[in-house]
Amino acid sequence: MNEVTRAEPESELAPSLRHLAAMTDEVGVVEHALYARPRIEEGYCTDDAGRLLAVASRLGADPDAERIARSCLGFLERAHTSGAQFRLRQRGDGRWTADPPSDDANARALLGLGTAAARAPWPEVRARARRLFDAACQLRTPFPRALAYAALGAAELVREDPTNVGALSLLTRVSEVLNRGVESRSARWPWWEPRLTYANALLPEAALAAAVLGRDATGAERALARLDWLLRRQTRGGHFSFVGVEGADESTVPPQFDQQPIEAWATASACARAFDYTRDTRWADEVRRAAHWFLGANDVGVVLYDADTGGGYDGLEASGANLNQGAESSMAFVATMAALREVTGAP
Repeated sequence: MNEVTRAEPESELAPSLRHLAAMTDEVGVVEHALYARPRIEEGYCTDDAGRLLAVASRLGADPDAERIARSCLGFLERAHTSGAQFRLRQRGDGRWTADPPSDDANARALLGLGTAAARAPWPEVRARARRLFDAACQLRTPFPRALAYAALGAAELVREDPTNVGALSLLTRVSEVLNRGVESRSARWPWWEPRLTYANALLPEAALAAAVLGRDATGAERALARLDWLLRRQTRGGHFSFVGVEGADESTVPPQFDQQPIEAWATASACARAFDYTRDTRWADEVRRAAHWFLGANDVGVVLYDADTGGGYDGLEASGANLNQGAESSMAFVATMAALREVTGAP
């Protein structure tokens, strides 16, 4: 376990894709790592290809961004079967697994495709991503979190193309799902679900994105109130104390472990969107707190990234950091630092 308690100054932590570049080959991004070494034998997954396509498209000036984006987009093109369905996993030997389709994975693919179609600085990548998004955007899922991922990709595309029918339909569906039954929630637990699980801030971010694009001021205020409640629920001693992998309900007492970097990522992303909408610096401060979780402002006081590789560690345990640097955790670190740069206006 990691015992390091010193981090680089915030100003020196420009987001870099270098570790994720090492995790990415001509097939796609390798899902797991043993410390910093990609575990190719454990294969690749659609979830990571979609999310990394989004991250690379937003960091297009990074010298590794184009190669990463093209690899992840190619993986999604090969994984796509029909409609909104994508194969879930590919083994290291090139064979697709028999895992059933995953709504989360399908939605994360749409997140990446919508973001690349709107933001990628390479015209061919934008065109290919747009074509696949249009072919796969008819996602039907009962799961709010999956719908939220897809809606964030749709929100990116609608900013670029306000008439895109598939993207607008996704945003309408997420508004309907996340507004359903809101009046019946208790003041003590005003959340969409009976438990907090994973990537929790994703839900208010998607609700906010849909409300802003739909010019629904009431919906936007409701989303901000839910985000505020979540932040207060996960703050302890002035720092973030995120829900652990087992989830949490009204009776759960923090701290919890194993805390996952995806929580910091989702929190930073949601708060950056809140700042963009409100221009209230309180939300920029919350992005900074999410970034500082990686820098040691957490329940154990340890650094959660590798300064030598640029990778993010795989979780916060009671005894320290899980020193493996898998794709999700490394994306979380890079994207959180990018969100901090965005709200602070750093170059």
